[in-house]
Amino acid sequence: MTTSNPIQTLLQQTPFMLIDGALATELEVLGCDLNDALWSARLLAEAPEKIRQVHQAYFEAGADCTITASYQATVPGFMQAGMSASEARALIQRSVTLAQEARDAVWQPDQLDRPRPLIAASVGPYGAYLADGSEYRGGYDLDRAGLVEFHRERLALLLAAGADLLAVETLPSLDEALAITDLLATHPEAQAWITFSARDGDSISDGTPIAECAAALASCPGVAAIGVNCTALPHIESLIRAIRGACDLPILVYPNSGETYDPVSKTWHPAACSDHADGPSGLRQGAPLWLAAGAAGIGGCCRTGPEDIRALAQWRHELCE
Repeated sequence: MTTSNPIQTLLQQTPFMLIDGALATELEVLGCDLNDALWSARLLAEAPEKIRQVHQAYFEAGADCTITASYQATVPGFMQAGMSASEARALIQRSVTLAQEARDAVWQPDQLDRPRPLIAASVGPYGAYLADGSEYRGGYDLDRAGLVEFHRERLALLLAAGADLLAVETLPSLDEALAITDLLATHPEAQAWITFSARDGDSISDGTPIAECAAALASCPGVAAIGVNCTALPHIESLIRAIRGACDLPILVYPNSGETYDPVSKTWHPAACSDHADGPSGLRQGAPLWLAAGAAGIGGCCRTGPEDIRALAQWRHELCE
């Protein structure tokens, strides 16, 4: 069974796909305390209406795709927090339902001025479950087979909940990406994007060249797009060019705002002026460069918000006039 690529379908109707921005950042703006091993996933149980509100804000800003609150949502993670396995599974699937409800509040089937927005179910890396910052390092204590087993149940739950595709994001290693492709082979109806965290303009977080990752994933069934997220702005253009030289899949980029994250203290710090000397200072400034380099989808990760997505949507509208 061959399933059409939902990203390719959307790109037939718009110059580039507009992905949403940070979920956790906006939840904090709404007064939520996310200082917890479950991060924003804790609110799937405690304040689901806040998650729905953030998804809706991004759709209203013009996003073509929202990413669910399942990045750090796993059955073992919820069970460690005192929930039963059945409660954990229901919360993981609730992440998709909340995004679908937000889309239904903004977009109607007879609406002709924008394509039907996509729901991308977040599949965070093993390092996100560990909650120790290792999604920015790699070097896990699990081999590829162990990573397959770690991801197996959540991936099946998110697909069963009706997500349009999976957002397999912030991966620090090629091994973890290949573990995901092993699982996709068991779900012939599934489509997923795979995005890596990168440490510079050439390599992902564990040091593997991004071009090597792109070449390895280029022909894997079910891989709808590849790219980078949760990465510093100055590295994005070079990473896009490296990916484009290795494969023809759509390239998605959703970098951080430009601030620097300390995974030990779990705090953000303003970037030094020199950090942006050779790169854009924000999403809107970077978008023309990234599209010219070969990107097909642009959005934001940590410390970005609806105002950033609204600015990109306005610029895209001007491009179409």
